[in-house]
Amino acid sequence: MSLKHHFELLATYNQWMNSKVYEAAGHLSATDLAKDRGAFFGSILGTLNHVVVGDTIWLKRFATHPSCLNSLRMIADLQNPTSPDQIAFDTLGSLSEHRIWLDRQIIHWVAELSEGDLDFVLMYLNHEGVPTKKRYSSLVLHFFNHQTHHRGQVSTLLSQSGADIGVTDLLAQIPEETHV
Repeated sequence: MSLKHHFELLATYNQWMNSKVYEAAGHLSATDLAKDRGAFFGSILGTLNHVVVGDTIWLKRFATHPSCLNSLRMIADLQNPTSPDQIAFDTLGSLSEHRIWLDRQIIHWVAELSEGDLDFVLMYLNHEGVPTKKRYSSLVLHFFNHQTHHRGQVSTLLSQSGADIGVTDLLAQIPEETHV
């Protein structure tokens, strides 16, 4: 399986997991969602906002790749987040609506990438303003890993709140092979 196909799998997994997480979170009250639970970003809502903010930061960086100017055009037009702990959306409904849109953008972007695009070295400013140059494929892998990391935190917070999101393994999204 090519690297591009792995990223397509991760994009689909990301959308599937976000759907499950937001569905489970929808069973909690606004008070429960906003309750500081001692996580990195405080609450369930704070952590879900962080994932959206992180995705936005990275996708805006990815949009500077010459081949991504079209596929990430709408992302590039988004307002720049102010900090990693920014509460971009104060209700689960508005956050969920944006998450659904963002996941569609991610799937569209990854589908348009070529294997050659993944070899590109991306130059960007890190969160401290330091110029950085890293391989695009490694950054895309980090992008998906970051989402998984923080969804794992949300999964724990949801579980502690009595909400079960069910199966979370990537394995559930890997298709059966018909040829050996």
